[in-house]
Amino acid sequence: QTVSEGLKKLYKTKLLPLEEHYKFHEFHSPALEDADFDNKPMVLLVGQYSTGKTTFIRYLLEQDFPGMRIGPEPTTDSFIAVMQGDVEGIVPGNALVVDPKKPFRKLNAFGNAFLNRFVCAQLPNPVLESISVIDTPGILSGEKQRISRGYDFAAVLEWFAERVDRIILLFDAHKLDISDEFSEVIKALKNHEDKMRVVLNKADQIETQQLMRVYGALMWSLGKIVNTPEVIRVYIGSFWSHPLLIPDNRKLFEAEEQDLFRDIQSLPRNAALRKLNDLIKRARLAKVHAYIISSLKKEMPSMFGKDNKKKELVNNLGEIYARIEREHQISPGDFPNLRKMQDQLQAQDFSKFQPLKSKLLETVEDMLANDIAQLMVLVRQEESQRPTQMVKGGAFEGTLHGPFGHGYGEGAGEGIDDAEWVVARDKPMYDEIFYTLSPVDGKITGANAKKEMVRSKLPNTVLGKIWKLADIDKDGMLDDEEFALANHLIKVKLEGHELPNELPSHLLPPSKRKVTE
Repeated sequence: QTVSEGLKKLYKTKLLPLEEHYKFHEFHSPALEDADFDNKPMVLLVGQYSTGKTTFIRYLLEQDFPGMRIGPEPTTDSFIAVMQGDVEGIVPGNALVVDPKKPFRKLNAFGNAFLNRFVCAQLPNPVLESISVIDTPGILSGEKQRISRGYDFAAVLEWFAERVDRIILLFDAHKLDISDEFSEVIKALKNHEDKMRVVLNKADQIETQQLMRVYGALMWSLGKIVNTPEVIRVYIGSFWSHPLLIPDNRKLFEAEEQDLFRDIQSLPRNAALRKLNDLIKRARLAKVHAYIISSLKKEMPSMFGKDNKKKELVNNLGEIYARIEREHQISPGDFPNLRKMQDQLQAQDFSKFQPLKSKLLETVEDMLANDIAQLMVLVRQEESQRPTQMVKGGAFEGTLHGPFGHGYGEGAGEGIDDAEWVVARDKPMYDEIFYTLSPVDGKITGANAKKEMVRSKLPNTVLGKIWKLADIDKDGMLDDEEFALANHLIKVKLEGHELPNELPSHLLPPSKRKVTE
């Protein structure tokens, strides 16, 4: 069986009975469907209006998608799931939530006001063969707009956040303020910090000095809202296909773009692991939820004074949390949000709650202890059997081959297209040093070479690697060409570039090329 088959089976036989018994779906999140386990990795884009969310998708796909509108005013007014399809077209929200093959069926709980603003844009595109992208309406500032949405925007985003593999928050270099609605949204994504990445877009419109200040201001604003001790990863760049306005930071933008692309490309490879991780998270919450509900049931009187007791229990929920924490050795981080839980309990009938059924809890415990461990082995097997799964096509292919690849012709790659040996430029200077090191039969010993190489102040591990690359005939000595090559590699490293694992063919000294060929 595959990992997703195993996850489906575990969920239906072991976790779902516990969730249904204690009304988990009414409090936290709807039941999972088969499509939730089978679907491709999804990337969710969130940001204020006009920060370049739709343009970012267009940049990745390198083609327009149905229903796309781009402009400086708030244009995208609906959630658009951009997915792979044989023909271009748009599927409206009401039709989407009845399609069993799509993972959106449980969105019908948000009602018509939301479904009228939810569509799926389908198109054939190589990028979409391995991931799907979800575009969201621009987040607005001010009270008026928040009331007029007609559905709970933060709750919808939270629903998506539970099911996607990557959440990308976009900021515009000129729009750093985090409005009320935006901070509410970021708080709704609270338990998914591991999926969050931040992109500071349109960074080519400001000078280097201002960019530094903008970056600092962004981190300052985020620090107040995202309550984690770790720093969120921020990618800086200009994600569209127009010329850079201020090209000073081109190198930085290229490096950041490569990092972000690599992050997105790794999603299909880690998808099974992410689903496993989310199921474990869900199981732990379901377990705690069962303890909370059964504790409330135990405290309720059988006949009179139910309403008063209910009010008292809801007010003292914090104490119940603390007691469960002590009795069952559960960490405080596994508990649902106290304020939110109190609000939800107000509307519930406590007499319908179920007492503690230890058999259900034992089944889930067993699942976490044994079954998940077996699935982990299966995940590793699946990863090793498949060829490295990567997102291909679109913007991911643009820089892959040829002279526009990241770092092409720099560092160890310098002189890759030159007819003559690149080290020869500085060889006269290296030769002077070489002849002061008393060569015998045109070669210097390792000890003499070491005296000179140590002057670079590079650590021995790095110098050892350089020695291995430069000593081409492996005789433990360096001739003048090998010595020049060693110095060239030291220069490459001192300029901040990485050393290659194997010597590229263009760095081989001309006299040694015959030997290796």
